Amino acid sequence: MPGLKVDDITTIISDSGITRYRISAKVWCVYDKATEPYWDFPEGLHLERFDEQYNPDAKIDCKRARYYQNRRVWELNDSVRATNLQGDQFATQQLFWSQNEERIYSDSAIVVTQRDKKIMGEGFESNQSMTRYTIRKTKGIIPIESEEEL
Repeated sequence: MPGLKVDDITTIISDSGITRYRISAKVWCVYDKATEPYWDFPEGLHLERFDEQYNPDAKIDCKRARYYQNRRVWELNDSVRATNLQGDQFATQQLFWSQNEERIYSDSAIVVTQRDKKIMGEGFESNQSMTRYTIRKTKGIIPIESEEEL
């Protein structure tokens, strides 16, 4: 049984007195008495991360999520979608975010859509604002200008 269950919530999370995250969810359950305490979002969540000037520098949506409090690790599942400040869009089925390590990673298939190309792969690692990332086993669709266009 959860120690706390809240419906239709939007909350702000701060770190060292600085607002860092805004979370919106239909259902939020807190299992604080579990061997490994966690928050559960069985109907998904919308998460925004803010920089020092309170501008969103990353946003993520998914259909299911869990946050492990002691390890400070997010596990996002099912139709995970994220957008970074450059407008790059990320789509995968599972994504992990370690706040302690300040990194985002996955072993699942991922599609990154940029303005002029689409990159696909198996596995992904990034800084937490998703501006520097590596995609493993990459494939891509990159437009090539014809000689007539040069």
